[in-house]
Amino acid sequence: MNAIRRPHGNRRLAFLGALVLLAVTTSSVAAADGGGGPLGATVQAEAGLDNARIGPLFGSSALEGGHFCTASVVHSERGNLIVTAAHCLMSKGALWFAPGYRDGKAPYGVWKVTKTFLGGGWSSGDPDENSDVAFAALESVGGANAEDIVGGNKFVTGRKTGATAVTVTGYPNSEESPITCTNKPTAQTPTQQRIECPEFTGGTSGSPWVNSDGEVVGILGGHEQGGSTSDISYSVVLGGEAAALYRTASRG
Repeated sequence: MNAIRRPHGNRRLAFLGALVLLAVTTSSVAAADGGGGPLGATVQAEAGLDNARIGPLFGSSALEGGHFCTASVVHSERGNLIVTAAHCLMSKGALWFAPGYRDGKAPYGVWKVTKTFLGGGWSSGDPDENSDVAFAALESVGGANAEDIVGGNKFVTGRKTGATAVTVTGYPNSEESPITCTNKPTAQTPTQQRIECPEFTGGTSGSPWVNSDGEVVGILGGHEQGGSTSDISYSVVLGGEAAALYRTASRG
């Protein structure tokens, strides 16, 4: 009898598992669209694969001297690409990226920046706030690339500002774990978008704006290098310049 009932039990468990997965997926989409909680509230980001793709940048030596900006892994041909704000990559010294960093620990490794990619509107010596997006390639570790370990979000241009809510996640300089906030962006100008999320202080420049499809549709930066107050942040409206820069960086 057990040999007959066990397949039924497995099918039932699989069915229930599918329902749970559907519920979790639906819930996560609703949350990203602003349906799972109050919009514009900033909280501590939970540990998990989505947030593991986001981490702080360090200068000088890995995990020493404090972090100063935020970056995130985006999908690329080589699997070694991060995106951040252009003004975060102006340092001439060594740079390191620690995805999923929390409380002094880097559970997914520490990755050295080997090459940076800045658009002409920023690298020309006369920085243009509408070009405040940049990419960086990371050194492989043990034959693996960062995307092999934590995955990567899609970098997407041409999305209409405010089409959906986005989730912004970043690392304030004064914190050792990330904060996150979901809200709907609004247009500041035709080339700049803004979002109302409190407590995004220094260090959160470069934080990705991720929609419910897992697409990076903004990067905290742009106007006033991200904002002059901690309650309102900005991003370049990602268009043709950002798309061309991404193609160049993705190919290495």
